[in-house]
Amino acid sequence: MSLDPALRSRIESLLQANRVVLFMKGEPRAPQCGFSARAVAALSSLDVDYSHVDVLADPEIREGIKLYGDWPTIPQLYVGGDLVGGSDIIEQMVNSGELHGLLGLPAPDRTPPAITITPAAAAMLREALANAGEGYALQVAIDARYDARLQLAPVDGNAIAAEHDDLRVQFDMASARRAQGMRIDWVDDERGRGLTIDNPNAPPKVKPLSPAEANARAAAGSLTLVDVRPADERALAAVNVPFSVFDGDGLAHLENLPKDTPLAFLCHHGGRSAQAAQHFRGLGFRDVANVEGGIEAWALEADPHVPRY
Repeated sequence: MSLDPALRSRIESLLQANRVVLFMKGEPRAPQCGFSARAVAALSSLDVDYSHVDVLADPEIREGIKLYGDWPTIPQLYVGGDLVGGSDIIEQMVNSGELHGLLGLPAPDRTPPAITITPAAAAMLREALANAGEGYALQVAIDARYDARLQLAPVDGNAIAAEHDDLRVQFDMASARRAQGMRIDWVDDERGRGLTIDNPNAPPKVKPLSPAEANARAAAGSLTLVDVRPADERALAAVNVPFSVFDGDGLAHLENLPKDTPLAFLCHHGGRSAQAAQHFRGLGFRDVANVEGGIEAWALEADPHVPRY
């Protein structure tokens, strides 16, 4: 199948106008597939400006870009008009430092992070590695929210690796920076049985906040309350204290607030607001809360004048 000339011209105009372009599903703040999320995370670790094209919002581009670069999947990264590749290649080039060179960035710091593995945890990990067979190491991945995942993976000569006694611990570039000072322990107590991770770099967890306390603090001006519901839902019921919204430039404004700003998020029942709170926690905000039960609980517990729906 040949590419329509008009569509080819559209794509070339995009690439000429922007040196670094990521064709993805969704947008960087809200990727709509796991592969796009991985690409965004890898690029975010470079702190580089790039343009993006949401192919879900433009079906012509979605199919056309596959023909343009003879690359069948999304996401796709272009630099200087040339195709780099998809999420796997982007991650590999970030971890090797190759993408830094392509973008004219300084060579990355590949110093392994200083971590602690307690004797109890080390014993369990050695046993697991022995059962896995030769050629395996402990892989540590820490995402932008500082949620950590430990798994056994084949030894990767390109990974950033720390040797702890006779244990090899591997990191990708972003995880290595986020892991500095991390402590891995093994517990068998009232918390459960398994490995635990203490990361001093992680922002504080999202706190639950009662509607009554949120109402009082928002009224007093000691809290920025954010209603994450769309306008049509807010028209059905809204709180009677000052609040912010995501509409228009609201989200961008909130994301640019000082990181010590106390934030609390509100939706109908607490689910969507919990996701929004985690997003802001991942951005580095240190005082983030989710209003328990949402505006439904607010009407029952804090302000009976708020309608229910």
